[in-house]
Amino acid sequence: MKKLLEDLKRRHQLAAANAFPSTEAVNDFASNLINWLFPEHTGRVIADPILLEQYAHQLQGQLAQLLQSMQQHLPAEAIPLSEQFMAQVPAIYDNLNKDAEAIFQGDPAATCLYEIIRAYPGFYAIAFYRIAHALQELNIPLLPRLITEQAHARTGIDIHPGAVIAPYFCIDHGSGIVIGETTVIGAHVKLYQGVTLGALSIDKSMARSKRHPTIEEHVVIYAGATILGGDTIVGHHSVIGGNVWLIKSTAPFSRIYYKADGSMNVIENSY
Repeated sequence: MKKLLEDLKRRHQLAAANAFPSTEAVNDFASNLINWLFPEHTGRVIADPILLEQYAHQLQGQLAQLLQSMQQHLPAEAIPLSEQFMAQVPAIYDNLNKDAEAIFQGDPAATCLYEIIRAYPGFYAIAFYRIAHALQELNIPLLPRLITEQAHARTGIDIHPGAVIAPYFCIDHGSGIVIGETTVIGAHVKLYQGVTLGALSIDKSMARSKRHPTIEEHVVIYAGATILGGDTIVGHHSVIGGNVWLIKSTAPFSRIYYKADGSMNVIENSY
């Protein structure tokens, strides 16, 4: 017991010396930002344009406060970083509107954009990813991962904030989707539940290398498909069938699926 108490004391001292804001405070900022951009998310509406602008300043102040508490870990001063992030919010908003439209067009069950923004786990996960990715691009540590993990816990969709995902991104159902750190996804891509865009087993020393696949534009990947490897490129306008295991590149306009006998069928350049 004495050794345990000494270890705990050392860990608590180390944590105090490397202070970061609480997970709850980080999640609160991300939720407030989404609620400001999309009142559909909670049903709380700020109709006055002056109050909307004031809320934007409050959000910047909230982020600056989070960053100031971890200043020693930042690449620049907290307030300029918070300003740089807020300057990216219009682009985040534009991309999320495109994502919502893609989900609406891609799901016959969707009745309106309001339903997608308010109720769809795919939109929720993408929204938190886009916030986290903008912070990641500013080289802010830990906060991006905390934000995407909030969405992961709520939706079962695990998107690393380092992934690069173009707009018009559609996640249908979504549970069990995994998108790795160095994944690149083009515009107008649709993923179903259980899709993994992952890495082949590699040494820790290769952590900064391109480890995850590239999915070009206008690709559909059906449920349970697993696509692995940094050199793997799925060509544009391809369709990857359910439960397909893929570790090599495919040509554009390919159709890959399992036949009834369990063998894989690959049709390339299928116009």
